[in-house]
Amino acid sequence: WLRLSDVEPPLNPRLIGESGLGKTTLACAVGRQMGREVYIFQCTMDTRPEDLLITPVLTGDQRIEYRASPVVSAMLRGGILLLDEGNRMPERSWASLAPLMDDRRYVESAIAGVKVKAHPNFRLCVTMNDDASVYELPGYIQSRLKPKIEIVQPPWRLRQEIIRRKCPGVDDDLLHEIFGELKRRARTTVRDSIRDMLTLAQYAQKLRNTGIDKPLERSIQQVLLK
Repeated sequence: WLRLSDVEPPLNPRLIGESGLGKTTLACAVGRQMGREVYIFQCTMDTRPEDLLITPVLTGDQRIEYRASPVVSAMLRGGILLLDEGNRMPERSWASLAPLMDDRRYVESAIAGVKVKAHPNFRLCVTMNDDASVYELPGYIQSRLKPKIEIVQPPWRLRQEIIRRKCPGVDDDLLHEIFGELKRRARTTVRDSIRDMLTLAQYAQKLRNTGIDKPLERSIQQVLLK
């Protein structure tokens, strides 16, 4: 996101990794560290070009209002735009953002008939899940989303620390059992995400609090077994 000169456009990094590894959290944390507003747009297979830019809305008094998306809001305010799960979005939607990701730094809304230029402080980041239920990005988009940063599973010691910090209400003995079960699963071909681990710990404690027998066994069946 740093610029070496005023004429050089900033890079548009893409964070790639399995679901639940904290890609979105990482991007938001960097934005907060920089003191910038962070705008998140959740990409889906149904995302249309107009959803990314400006959408007409019919008001109660039968007038048409044009409402800017988080993309345009971030552009105008010089914030950080996070396109979450970007590779779930079809190519025709990506095409509307192509000028924004090179030295032109603008978008054009055919519906509103306007060209919107990005603030000099505007920055863009994309997260992408590494699974089969996504689109393959066209080459002209991939070349604009650099560098490619792969987010991998952290070391086991760090995973334990994350769970302890994010789940302070979980009993120590239950955490010990959870870590033992997760380590056993890690020695097999199973790969549990950080999100799954956090959900397991929280749910197991809630089952224990309600007096259910064998809360860890029940939570494993309902959280980890698919």
